[in-house]
Order: sequence, then structure tokens, then C-alpha cells
Amino acid sequence: MTAKRKTHTAAFKAQVALAAVKGDKTVNELAAHFGVHPTLIHGWKKQLLAGAEAVFAAGAKAAMPGDDKTPELYEQIGRLKVELDWVEKKAATFG
Repeated sequence: MTAKRKTHTAAFKAQVALAAVKGDKTVNELAAHFGVHPTLIHGWKKQLLAGAEAVFAAGAKAAMPGDDKTPELYEQIGRLKVELDWVEKKAATFG
């Protein structure tokens, strides 16, 4: 019977890669601590170093996580405001 593959979250990968970049422990020590294969740690470290430039590429006005949902949230606020006004108007007619 074959074992199922583990899927690791992006946050976990980032944590392990940052620990590898920090260099306090060897890759083998990190692998034992986090329970992953050293080859994975090397790959995640390379991905982190390759993508680190993109963090600073946008300059001072870098997009924060969640900023892409702002228009949708304003739209939802508008819909809820219209619905609340309608409910208040209907409630006034009943009592």
C-alpha cells in the first residue's frame, strides 16, 4: 500500500525556507525538526530567494494582501445598505 503525499501550506513552506536562509541550523537539522526531506527545503529556499525581488519590485506602494478584495467589499456594503433601507421602509408600513 502506498503512502499518501503530504501537501504543505505556503505559510509552512515560507517558515521552513526562512529558517534555512537564516542559517542557524543545517538543512538536515531543519528537515528533522519540521519532518520534511532536505531536498524539499533546498527547493523552497531557492524559490524564496528567486521570488524575494518581487516583494520589493512594486516600490513604496506595494499591494498588501487583501487589497484586491476592496472593490468587492464596497459593492457588498452598497447592496446591504440598499437592502437595509428597503427593510426599514417595509417595517415602517407595518407598524
